[in-house]
Amino acid sequence: MSVAFTKEDSAETAAETLLPDRPVSAEPNLVTAAGLSALEAQLAAARQAYDAAMLIEDVNEKRRQSAGPLRDLRYFAERVRSAQLMPAPSATNTVAFGSTVTFSRDDGRVQTYRIVGEDEADPQAGSISYASPIARALVGKSVGDVVSMGDRELEVVAIR
Repeated sequence: MSVAFTKEDSAETAAETLLPDRPVSAEPNLVTAAGLSALEAQLAAARQAYDAAMLIEDVNEKRRQSAGPLRDLRYFAERVRSAQLMPAPSATNTVAFGSTVTFSRDDGRVQTYRIVGEDEADPQAGSISYASPIARALVGKSVGDVVSMGDRELEVVAIR
């Protein structure tokens, strides 16, 4: 059916169906095996949500309900397509992508993070993006090395 023969509720309805793309980082899309699996699962979930929205008969409601899943489908399809699977670190003598690093701050706090891809990063769950300032400062360092982060210092305590 031609769009000319469909009825739009309002300009707001039309605007709701044209969501901007999710921003994609300019950094290489490095991923762990778990990160790639998570991206593939999110792509499948977005595809399922989009397919479900396409079953709605009311054209305006179909557009509303499919806008978010369609945007997510485009995003996750691109992230899976551009994913560069990184091997697990083979050694624990230096910090690398996929390493779990424990460091102490000069204020006495001790923190542990796994260095992962951008989509997999969740600081509250103990993982940070390899593109984050802390990860960039720590990659290549060994136990006992101290790095400066502005006016703060971090000392590598352990690498797993």
